Amino acid sequence: MRRRDLLVAAGTVALVLGVTAPARALVVFDPNNYVQNVLTAARELQQISNQITSLQNEAQMLINQAKNLASLPYSSLQQLQSSIQRTQQLLAQAQRVAYDVQQIDRAFSTSYAPVNGSQSSQVLITNAQSRWQNSVAALQDSLRVQAGVVGNLDTNRIQTSALVTSSQGASGALQATQAGNQILALQAQQLADLTAAVAAQGRAQSLEAAQRTSAQDQGREQLRRFLTPGQGYQSRDVRMFH
Repeated sequence: MRRRDLLVAAGTVALVLGVTAPARALVVFDPNNYVQNVLTAARELQQISNQITSLQNEAQMLINQAKNLASLPYSSLQQLQSSIQRTQQLLAQAQRVAYDVQQIDRAFSTSYAPVNGSQSSQVLITNAQSRWQNSVAALQDSLRVQAGVVGNLDTNRIQTSALVTSSQGASGALQATQAGNQILALQAQQLADLTAAVAAQGRAQSLEAAQRTSAQDQGREQLRRFLTPGQGYQSRDVRMFH
């Protein structure tokens, strides 16, 4: 049907040309050749259209790849590292019996060691004072760590909001992945703060329990010396153990 329409159109053009053209400029029109030329031009036009579509698809693929490779413009790593460093500094500032295995062993081999009869009253008093000071220092350290963790909460809230917004507005796979990784880093930082607070509180409770245990041990020794003739135990010495 299309070919017949083209032939009819070509015949019409030829008729018009035959009527209007001057006799001295008469042009011989070949309808078949004209139709072939039209069909060839149409095929070439279709090929060009296909090439344009292919180029558009390739361009869109490149745009999508560029989006997938684009880095997230927002980063919370510096703020997270600062929060972790603040908590670490508070732990490192632990007073007296710190978070050190060797230091703990030395303390429990001296101030918290079981009482023996060869220790002088002054040594017992000194050890009792040391244990009390350790407990007070540990309680202070625990409160300082807890205050630092609470101080990080506002920073964590701001970073969480910013990362969620960045994740939702990610333009590609890489940005979404980076936002997810930073959210995981924020959660790790929060767990580190929680671990630090629990460790500081546990340290204070452990030293307080050790102080009570040692006080009971020395209380028994205190009573023994008080009841033993010739020990020379004074009331001042008795008060220092409590």
